[in-house]
Amino acid sequence: MSSDRSGWRADLAVLRHRSVRTFLAARFISVLGSSIAPIALVFAVLDISDSATAVGVVLAARSIPQVVLMLVGGVIADRLPRNLVIVVANAICAITQALAATLLVTGHAEIWQLAVIEAVNGAAAAFVFPAMVGILPALIDRAELPQANALAGFAKSSALIGGSALAGVIVAFAGSATGLYVDAATFALGAFLMSRLRMPPIERSGESMLTELRVGWTEFVSHQWVWVIVAAFGLINLTWAACWATLGPVIADDTFGRAGWGVVSAAFGAGLIVGGLLMVRVKPRFPLRAGMIGTFLTAPVLLCLAVLPTTWAVAAAAFCTGIGFEMFGIGWETAIGQHIPLDKISRVSSYDALGSFVAIPLGQLSAGYLAGTLTARTVEIYGATLITLLVLTTLLFPSIRTLPRSTT
Repeated sequence: MSSDRSGWRADLAVLRHRSVRTFLAARFISVLGSSIAPIALVFAVLDISDSATAVGVVLAARSIPQVVLMLVGGVIADRLPRNLVIVVANAICAITQALAATLLVTGHAEIWQLAVIEAVNGAAAAFVFPAMVGILPALIDRAELPQANALAGFAKSSALIGGSALAGVIVAFAGSATGLYVDAATFALGAFLMSRLRMPPIERSGESMLTELRVGWTEFVSHQWVWVIVAAFGLINLTWAACWATLGPVIADDTFGRAGWGVVSAAFGAGLIVGGLLMVRVKPRFPLRAGMIGTFLTAPVLLCLAVLPTTWAVAAAAFCTGIGFEMFGIGWETAIGQHIPLDKISRVSSYDALGSFVAIPLGQLSAGYLAGTLTARTVEIYGATLITLLVLTTLLFPSIRTLPRSTT
């Protein structure tokens, strides 16, 4: 027992850094609210217009500007203090979510208004992802990065399970607007916490934005494991956006209900927590191999939505999916943080996000049409099959199977 306790003390030693504790708190509170927002937004749209197509339009309105501005966000995050980039973006997100909630409360909300508001929200979010990826590698030694990433994943997952469970209660009993108000408040608090970080100075190259983008692209394509994973996740995320984020709530609304979808989302978050704890303790020697194996667990939940859409069956599958998601997320962030130069990491991450997210709007917009043509449950079966084939394809590349975890 003493040896096990010693192992946990070593795994948690990274918490001795005040900056790491502040970052984890900021990530927790931001994800807590953000995990409520998608559920609240989807059901708000369904209340206004009982249409899967309308849901896809509003979700795509957020995704499109996020994708379009992602490269700019990467350059900005490599030029300016990354925590301050997140502060400004979070402030904008807080304002937009509060405005959406107010329109819902006053009864003036229309689909086009929610779409415009979410477009602004998505534009701000484009700057968050590349900036967030570069914060922990700048605060600690790279040897501590796997543990720090795992703890960050744990904070995110804990917030997700709490937020998802809370979302089901809020949407079912207090309405969608309340959920969006909570999201706005957490964005504001997250911005405050991020402003408390003290980041090391950034050496500015003085090059133009286009030159910096070219440098980032050169670094991106020089690593086979990076662009292969990104290409695969372009299609995986398209499928997930259509089958889970768009059609999942629609199937739930027609079968096991909105509160049940909150339970399912909470189970997914619980799986993320377990996956994070697993990665803290196991520390796989080949993080990308472990991550892609975890991605296999995405397919069963889509099959479950197709053939057994009940609260507990889908929740059990979602729990397993959460474990797999976290295995990949921590493995990927560890690989990026340890094998990409710090001064280029945000730009490489922006190309990663662009390639991974560019097809999400297509998935969101096409979901309603495909469901109308094939039925929603048939789309889920095709989605599960495609994801399985994509994961198998990535594992054919030695650069993915054998990329090592750095111990120095």
